[in-house]
Amino acid sequence: MNIFHIVGARPNFMKVAPVLNALKQRENMVQTLIHTGQHYDVNMSDVFFQQLGIPPPEVNLAVGSGTHAKQTAEIMIRLEPLVVERQPDIVLVYGDVNSTVATALVCSKLGVQIGHVEAGLRSFDRTMPEEINRLVTDQLADLLFTPSEDGDENLRREGIPAEKIFRVGNVMIDSLVRLLPAARKTLTQTTKTDGLPERYALVTLHRPANVDDSVTLKGILESLLEVNRDLAVVFPAHPRTRKRIADFGLDAGQLRVLAPLPYVDFLGLQSRATVVITDSGGIQEETTYLGVPCLTLRENTERPITVSIGTNVLVGRDREKLRRELSRVLGGKAKKGAVPPLWDGHAGERIADILVSRPSLANAAICG
Repeated sequence: MNIFHIVGARPNFMKVAPVLNALKQRENMVQTLIHTGQHYDVNMSDVFFQQLGIPPPEVNLAVGSGTHAKQTAEIMIRLEPLVVERQPDIVLVYGDVNSTVATALVCSKLGVQIGHVEAGLRSFDRTMPEEINRLVTDQLADLLFTPSEDGDENLRREGIPAEKIFRVGNVMIDSLVRLLPAARKTLTQTTKTDGLPERYALVTLHRPANVDDSVTLKGILESLLEVNRDLAVVFPAHPRTRKRIADFGLDAGQLRVLAPLPYVDFLGLQSRATVVITDSGGIQEETTYLGVPCLTLRENTERPITVSIGTNVLVGRDREKLRRELSRVLGGKAKKGAVPPLWDGHAGERIADILVSRPSLANAAICG
């Protein structure tokens, strides 16, 4: 079986690693990891790939940044000849970035099967570019691998046939489970060398709705400075966020602002945090698995299971709600969550099992 894996940003590598590694254990598998280069990340060194147990991408399309239309179009232009030349039996796409939807458009028009890993997630907010990517990709995909029951329900409501939907669990959690021991070891070393406080709020902030407007970003920073009075704030700042803070002439005050961290280092910080304050989707999932309170600076989430079952609370931009929920955490009354079903570190294996069992793909592997 000839399989393409298409990734476009660092979080996609955490999702692809479990699937790559699970398929590596099966017979007659030819796998090609393709990075569109949608995001360039300086932390993606050789060590990054060694930690994930995967090789660096065989192909980098080096698309770079740009508007959504330009980036999506450029990925399509550069990917199409590669698909035509190498004739994969199936192409797997991950998450909800522009690379995901661009690949789905290319492959659907070439008649190549598409598998979407992390299918069915919905925020029901079409002002988010990621929501458009999710909706379009799921309509075009042949195999939809969902992380949770709400994903199945969303897809059925949108008319996706039940035989295309496979609930496999959360591949991000596979990588977390695998790397958590190394992350905790790294955290111990960091604590000794950098004097990390015993209790801290870990903050991430990158969504355009939160950082691209000066008034909104100023309000969030003021809220974080209030948090910092009661609990040290550790803030690995996304390059986009750091640039906006400088461009708008804002003051991060006494916040402990860090450069972006490699995944293992960040996971270590996250595992020991008193609370995480974020606008990231993936971090909502990770904190739920880790049992760490999460306060999300968004009005909605495409991962509602982290709210209904997990440790996540949506606070939006409501400073009073943030203050109230933080007080609950500090008072030992944080929301107690549970780990959703199938978030057990074996989602990648379940995807591999499904691919191997598909008659059309299995026959292609034998013929190849």
